[in-house]
Formats: sequence, structure tokens, C-alpha cells
Amino acid sequence: MASALENEANSPKNVFILSGQSNMAGRGGVEKHHWDGVVPIECSPDASRVFRFSAHLHWEVAREPLHHDIDAKKTCGVGPGMSFANAIKDRVEVIGLVPCAVGGTAIKEWAHGEHLYVNMIKRARASMHHGGEIKALLWYQGESDTLSQHCADTYKANMEKLIHTVRADLHLPSLPIIQVAIASGDKKYIEKIREVQKAIDLPNVVCVDAMGLQLKEDNLHLTTEAQVKLGQMLADAYLTHFAPQEPSAAVASS
Repeated sequence: MASALENEANSPKNVFILSGQSNMAGRGGVEKHHWDGVVPIECSPDASRVFRFSAHLHWEVAREPLHHDIDAKKTCGVGPGMSFANAIKDRVEVIGLVPCAVGGTAIKEWAHGEHLYVNMIKRARASMHHGGEIKALLWYQGESDTLSQHCADTYKANMEKLIHTVRADLHLPSLPIIQVAIASGDKKYIEKIREVQKAIDLPNVVCVDAMGLQLKEDNLHLTTEAQVKLGQMLADAYLTHFAPQEPSAAVASS
């Protein structure tokens, strides 16, 4: 199926980068290193409208777990990507998701020149080879930076630098960034990280707050149901702030 999507005519035109750490990669339904295989209806595949960019840089039908060959050293389950895509697909034609998240990674590991950053940029650039346009970067990361005062103190500068370098390297100076304010992490510095995430004041950067979404028994990862909800929250943020307005809206209201 992937080979049929590799030509320009069938490649997704609206591309979204999914990046960060484990809660973006998805641990919904994962217990003791096994995924239960449960796919909520909100995360169902859509073979005509929602695709994913594989580790081998090929487009294929998107299905859970989206990050299985990207965050390959961990067991991946349900993340927010599929419910996000399904929630926007009536407004955004032919969606391409580019998974890049890797569990347990701190912001410094996503710095310019580091392996994770280089791979993310490589995948983002390759996703545009057949006419695709990157519409937003969805970013959920920060739990690993709640572990020390130094990480918490430097998070703002590191996150803002990441935004600037991604935009520069992709030649997309206004690239929309939708970041998630973390819902878990070390109690000592979680509020410091959350405050930074919610307070970043750069053009075309918005924040969705995951606090209050249900966590698994590990008190770190979102449940499957919470991931579905988060994907819908990310979709609402994208549709509200960045998506083209529906042409029929003005007619309907007149």
C-alpha cells in the first residue's frame, strides 16, 4: 500500500509534524511493555485521507501506533495524532502525519545539531518532496526537564531557540507551533515547566493544557481516553488559530 502513495499525485498536501517525548509518541493502552491493541473509533484509520510518514520516508495509511517505528526502543500505543487528524479532516484535505517523538528525551536532546533534531528536520524536509506543505508542529515534551532546577531554569530559552531554529531550517518563519503544557513529571519542578510553556509569547505559538487529563497508574503517561481528548484539543487549537476559515461559514450565517 505504501508504494502506491509515493508518487506526487497521491502524497498528502497538508503535513503535520508530531514531536516531543513519550506522551506524543503515545503510551495509551500500554501495560508491562505490551499494547492492548484497542483503537478507539476516534483513532480509526482513514485510507483515503490520513497518512503517516514511515521511518523509511514513505507515505502509508496512518494507523495506531503511529510511532511504532520511530520510538522503536519502547512499546508505543495510542497517542494524540490520529484523533487530531480525524478531528480536522473535514476541514483539511489529505492529511500527512510525520511522527518524530522519542520517549524520555529532554529539551537539550532536541537542540540544533543533536541527533533527534537532525532526524526531525530530515523527516520534515522529506515529507515535502512531493508538494506537501507543513501546516504545524505539534509538540508535547517537558516531563524529563522537571527533574532538575537547571533544566527547569533553562527550559524557556531552549524551547524558544528550538522554535526559531526549526522555522529557520525549514524556511517557514511563521510555522504554527502547538505545544502541550505537561500534565505529569517531578513535582518539584513541574509547575515551573508548565508556567514557561503557557507563557511563551512568540507569533503563531499556542499552548494546549493537558493538566486534568487522566493519567495511567504510572502517573506519567496519558490513558487512551485522555490521548483521544488531547488530540481533539490540539485539533480545536489548530482549527481556531491556523486553519483556513470554511468558505461556507459566511453564507450560512447570512
